[in-house]
Amino acid sequence: MNRRDGRAADALRPVEITPNVNAFAEGSCLIRCGETIVYITASVEDRTPPHVAEGHGWLTAEYSMLPRANRTRSRRDVSKLKLNGRSAEIQRLIGRSLRAAVDLSKLGERTITIDCDVLQGDGGTRTASITGGFVALALACRRLLAEGKIAENPILSNVAAISAGIVNDVPLLDLQYYEDSGAQVDLNCVMNAKGELIEIQGTGEGRAFTLAEQQELVALCQKGINELIELQNQVLGG
Repeated sequence: MNRRDGRAADALRPVEITPNVNAFAEGSCLIRCGETIVYITASVEDRTPPHVAEGHGWLTAEYSMLPRANRTRSRRDVSKLKLNGRSAEIQRLIGRSLRAAVDLSKLGERTITIDCDVLQGDGGTRTASITGGFVALALACRRLLAEGKIAENPILSNVAAISAGIVNDVPLLDLQYYEDSGAQVDLNCVMNAKGELIEIQGTGEGRAFTLAEQQELVALCQKGINELIELQNQVLGG
């Protein structure tokens, strides 16, 4: 099938990651994936939640879409006095994914909070948040190391994420909103630099899908994630 932007079925949208966009946060970046734009900060606090073992650190995430990030204005969560279910589910995914990137025992008794604010959403906001979130996390860890607050870098491996789906029976990588909204199958994939899976979220929106189709979508995601990790390393200078 022909995609509106002329991309091949296995091609990413243009991706740009701009680091150090916040003067105060320990780590930050702006990630653009096509028309999707997410502003991300990593903040460090010298305390941990009660459930964290003594001497260990913690990583958590918060996610929100600004009121006019979409085609129509949405209300801020604060106006409803609670986080909506979608935002809560996405920020838990971001937190789980990025905890897989770091050895929490090397952080000391500190919490890193990854804040992901969607400025503009055209599909793939959760995966962009994870991919950019890793860059902000890595920058924060570098700063802790440079300031002598930790003895060694706790980063275990790059982590990145991307979506794939089946639209009109054709497997496609990195769905835009118009593709995602009409997809028969939608799959989000999180992987590390070793090619290991951290999480898969796959749903048959318009029809069921086979194991072979799932494997094809995961293979598409792995191709995209490899490209995203290469970009992360370029941005981080590693």
